Amino acid sequence: MLKTESDVSLVTGFPAFTAKRMARKLFEADPKERIFLLVRPKFRASADEFLGDLGPAARQRVTVVEGDVCDMDLGLSGGEYKEIAAEVTAIHHLAAIYYRGVKREVATRVNIEGTRSVIELALECGRLRRLCHYSTALVSGARSGVILEEELDSGQRFRNFYEETKFRSERLVQDASRRLPTTIFRPGVIVGDSKTGEIDKFDGPYYLLVLIVASPLDVHLPLPGRGSAPLHLVPIDFVVDAAHALGRDPRAVGKTFHLTDPAPFAARTAYELIARSADKKMPRGAIPTALARAVLRAPGLSRLARAPLAFLESFNHLAIYNCRNTLELLDGTGVRCPPLDRYVDALVRYVRQVHAARRQKLEDETFDPFD
Repeated sequence: MLKTESDVSLVTGFPAFTAKRMARKLFEADPKERIFLLVRPKFRASADEFLGDLGPAARQRVTVVEGDVCDMDLGLSGGEYKEIAAEVTAIHHLAAIYYRGVKREVATRVNIEGTRSVIELALECGRLRRLCHYSTALVSGARSGVILEEELDSGQRFRNFYEETKFRSERLVQDASRRLPTTIFRPGVIVGDSKTGEIDKFDGPYYLLVLIVASPLDVHLPLPGRGSAPLHLVPIDFVVDAAHALGRDPRAVGKTFHLTDPAPFAARTAYELIARSADKKMPRGAIPTALARAVLRAPGLSRLARAPLAFLESFNHLAIYNCRNTLELLDGTGVRCPPLDRYVDALVRYVRQVHAARRQKLEDETFDPFD
């Protein structure tokens, strides 16, 4: 591959939705930018399909390399590793385990050791202008009150291995910032596109969305807990657009950014907005959080409920994410986080479409024309 002065980005984490969206953003934002897409071998077909969706020009500008952040040298051949180190100007490290019920050993291998491997590559990149690390606002763990972007280690307790390992991986990047031009992003709970509602899988707050959308019209669903704490939802398009803008802003080097709604709705208000959009009854009453947790831990449900339980444990947690750095540097760019009431209809519409399609597929599969 010929060397050029154009930007060359490496994106890890494909085919996770955020990685897909960032790769597409990089491809569409700059017609000269080239992209290395790190893909585990089992997802190669998915990567080829993604390139096909981008169009013929993608074959010239996007190079799929098979590897894994958990392996030595990212699982790449010596030639591939050297080529990337010589060419890359920006790394978007999105590879991570995001499932909050993940086991410690899996989370450690992917979130911590994977980040360590990416840092080692970054140190070899002679043209590197930015290492963008995608963390999470939940590195704050069980902390409550106002949390600043400059804060990381406050001796906080963690509620699961996801939070703990993302905290430790972010600390690795902070330590590396003395030698590398780093930028850290801490998104809130990512939901679908604010315009289309599109998301890749239903987890976290989507258990609540699906429950409301699928409930009978005359049922008042109770709220798990009082719901007075803010619900830190953030649409995927804002996360990608903000990270893209900040990743190119020289003022962002060495800084951390909360990619969160600066004025989030309380959980109960969010619940009511979703119910109203879905034409369902408003929530009535509340289930004590301890009771909901006990039900989800019951035999037979515990394995299926790991993700909703993990989400529930942060549902009524009073944490306020100050996003001063984000607001300051995005000022004038036109990139801002829309409030939930402006995109809740798109989320509900998409959930309804997917739910209806799945229900129809199930009916088609169980239909017996000779019954």
